[in-house]
Amino acid sequence: MKVLPFNIPKTESESFRVQVDRMPHFYDILHRHPEIQITAILSGKGQRFIGDQIGSFQPGDVLVIGPNIPHLLKCDEAYYQNPSTLFAHSISIFFNQNSLGNDFFSLPEMNLVREFIQKSACGLIISQHESGNIFDKIIEIKEKEGIDKVIGFLEILKLLSQIKAQQFLSPLPFYTSNREEDGSRLNDVIQFMIKNYPKNISLEEISEIAHLSPAAFCRFFKLRTRKTFITFLNELRISHACKLLTESEQPVNEICYHTGFNNLAHFNRLFKIQTGVTPSLYRKKAFL
Repeated sequence: MKVLPFNIPKTESESFRVQVDRMPHFYDILHRHPEIQITAILSGKGQRFIGDQIGSFQPGDVLVIGPNIPHLLKCDEAYYQNPSTLFAHSISIFFNQNSLGNDFFSLPEMNLVREFIQKSACGLIISQHESGNIFDKIIEIKEKEGIDKVIGFLEILKLLSQIKAQQFLSPLPFYTSNREEDGSRLNDVIQFMIKNYPKNISLEEISEIAHLSPAAFCRFFKLRTRKTFITFLNELRISHACKLLTESEQPVNEICYHTGFNNLAHFNRLFKIQTGVTPSLYRKKAFL
C-alpha cells in the first residue's frame, strides 16, 4: 500500500473545495494532503486516526485535520459486509492559507482565524453534542455559490476559531515525514493493528510488517507517532472498548478480554488513564 500523498481536485472556478462523499465506507488508507480539511460526518461510524490520536467518529461529529497530517477513517466492520444497507456520508471543505488570496488571513481582523489555522496542525474533533451551528453551516455550504459560498466559509472559520484550546487533539503539532516509504510503512503497521488488535501482537511480529529490526522499528514508530508501539496499541484497544461500552450490553470483564487485554485490573487502569473515568462510569455517563 503506497497511498499516502493525496491530491484534492480543485477547479479554476473555486478558491476552496467543498466535497460531498457518499459511499459504502470512508477512504480507509492512511493518507495526507497539504490542504486543511474540515469534515462533517452525516452518516457512518468507526475509528479515526489523526496524527498520533486514536478515537471514534459518529454522525454529527466535525473533524478538523491540519495540512499534511496522516489520517484515516475506518468504518465499523458492518460497512464492509456484502450486501450491506449501510453507507458513509460526509461533507468536507479543503482549503489552504492562500485560498482567499496570499495576504487575506494576514489581515488584523483575521487574527483569531489565523491562530485557528495554525492550531489545526494539532487536529480537532467536535462531538455531535457540541458541533451545533458549525455542523449545520457545513451542510448549508454545499448548496451555496459565488459570494454566498465565501461568506458561508468565513462563518464556519469564525465559529471554529472560537473553539477552546483544550479541545484540540494534541498539545503540539504532529511531526510529518515527506518520504513516501515512511508513509507506506506506517500505513501497513496501522492496518495490521486495526485487523489484529484483539490478538497478542509481539514486537517481533509488528517489526516484520514494517520490514525493520525491532530496535529500528521502535525508533521509527516513536518518531512518527510520539508513542511507543505498546502505548499506541493499547489506545486502539481502549478506543474499541469505548465503542462496545456504549453500543453493546457486554459486561466490562468480557469487553476487557474481547479487546485484547488479559488482565481486568490492567484494563481498568489504562482505561481510566486514557478517558479519565472507569469503564463502568464511562458507560453510565454515555446514557445520561
